[in-house]
Amino acid sequence: MKTTGKPVPESPAAEQAGKQSRSVRVVLLALMIAMLLAMLDNMIIGTAMPTIVGELGGLEHLSWVVTAYTLATAASTPIWGKLGDLYGRKGIFLTSIVIFVLGSVLSGMAQDMGQLIGFRAVQGLGAGGLMVGVMAIIGDLIPPRERGKYQGMMAGVMALAMIGGPLVGGAITDGLGWRWSFYINVPLGALALVMITSVLHLPKKERGKANIDYLGTVLLTLGITAIVLVTTWGGSEYAWGSGQILGLAAVGVLAIVSFLYVETKAVEPVIPLHIFRNRNFTLMSVIGFIVGFVMFGAVLYLPLFQQSVQGASATNSGLLLLPMLMSMMVVSLIVGRVTTNTGKYKMFPILGGALVTVGLFLLSTMGTDTTRLVSGIYMAVLGAGMGFLMQITMLVAQNSVEPKDMGVASSSTTLFRTLGSSFGVSVMGALFTARVTDSMVAQGASSGGLPQGAALDAASLLKLPAEMREMYQVAVSSGTHGAFLLGTGIAVIGFVAAFFVKEVMLKGAGPEKTAGSDKAKDGKAEDAVPASV
Repeated sequence: MKTTGKPVPESPAAEQAGKQSRSVRVVLLALMIAMLLAMLDNMIIGTAMPTIVGELGGLEHLSWVVTAYTLATAASTPIWGKLGDLYGRKGIFLTSIVIFVLGSVLSGMAQDMGQLIGFRAVQGLGAGGLMVGVMAIIGDLIPPRERGKYQGMMAGVMALAMIGGPLVGGAITDGLGWRWSFYINVPLGALALVMITSVLHLPKKERGKANIDYLGTVLLTLGITAIVLVTTWGGSEYAWGSGQILGLAAVGVLAIVSFLYVETKAVEPVIPLHIFRNRNFTLMSVIGFIVGFVMFGAVLYLPLFQQSVQGASATNSGLLLLPMLMSMMVVSLIVGRVTTNTGKYKMFPILGGALVTVGLFLLSTMGTDTTRLVSGIYMAVLGAGMGFLMQITMLVAQNSVEPKDMGVASSSTTLFRTLGSSFGVSVMGALFTARVTDSMVAQGASSGGLPQGAALDAASLLKLPAEMREMYQVAVSSGTHGAFLLGTGIAVIGFVAAFFVKEVMLKGAGPEKTAGSDKAKDGKAEDAVPASV
């Protein structure tokens, strides 16, 4: 019998649940485009870096092009989160996109290495808001037990960025010039702004006054900056035992100690220290730091080796990274599926730590006679190891804290991974530059015999005398050997740490109720998922 009157109470609820599900997908698509901005950028810049240095010079400042970005991202991440609490996530998130796009345009217009480094820092400030904004908004949209359903979208964006980034970066660099590797962010940023403005409508909530931990943020930024400067300048700009390096080290240690004290007194600490009482969270922070250290170092220095030693173009060096990126993504997707189905994960950090260590050691053995096939196999081993670790660090960290600390756990884990990438690029960069310089001197090269910057450009290398070119290729092999051997030692720490992870069944493993069902019972379904148009 047909009902011609008003629907029974359950019908509007079911209809609302369907609308919410569609709304979530549309909003998440917009968020993923914004997330793509931050993730794609470093992948594109990695393959463009040799050409950038070839035009602007400043080989000795190479690592700072990435370090400035990651350092600004790390320093700004906590404050972006607090601003979102104070003034609403949507407006603050849109602001971060605008700053990122502005930094991209300025970076593309840079006329020397100093300007590029400064504008990359502007980009990094915006990127900090992008990453924490996406995570915080997703936390508002989706109940914790339902987030696994949408991890496929995030994995897809990561795959697009990590696999497509080097390809796009190489093609743009060879076809349009390196400046367009920054300008490409403008249309993506504009699309993200339009979509998020149109479809994201977060419910207005009354919020209490949030106290931003300004002192803690300043101390944390000061400590991070001082320590990164030590790792960047030590042994290159200044001797390790010089007053400048020792002074920076002292400032860094004092700032971090002061930060830890301030956090115990702050009303709303930027990083609540109590979350580190959980062993798994602390271990995941350590492993996440190492993942960032290894991944960004590999993405930066593998293209240098491929272009300078193996003679690859910028485009080809992007293609040659595919073994690492493909194995990382395939393993990551498999790990995510198995973990969701079983709720267990301890074996994955152990396997990942082992494979990362082996992969880095294999890469450290590469020389001027290493074929592309062999280096591809080595990269695939490293990529598989990182695939075991990529999703697990965030998943376990979030599972290790109370629901009220979910946002803090997410932002802190992101912060440690960002710091790892900053330290990795800085330390590996300092070692790489020192080894290249020492090798050139040991082979009898004169200080003016090699054009500054152009030495990193494969096309410019072909114009050099054969003897000089061979000397530089040997020097680059020596530099990458040292950088990846250092990475091997760091990876061992993560491998050992993985054995101490405690197996705790993941919350929400197995079948769950539909999104918003619990909320609907108490009349708050509309708060679980924002309406969109």
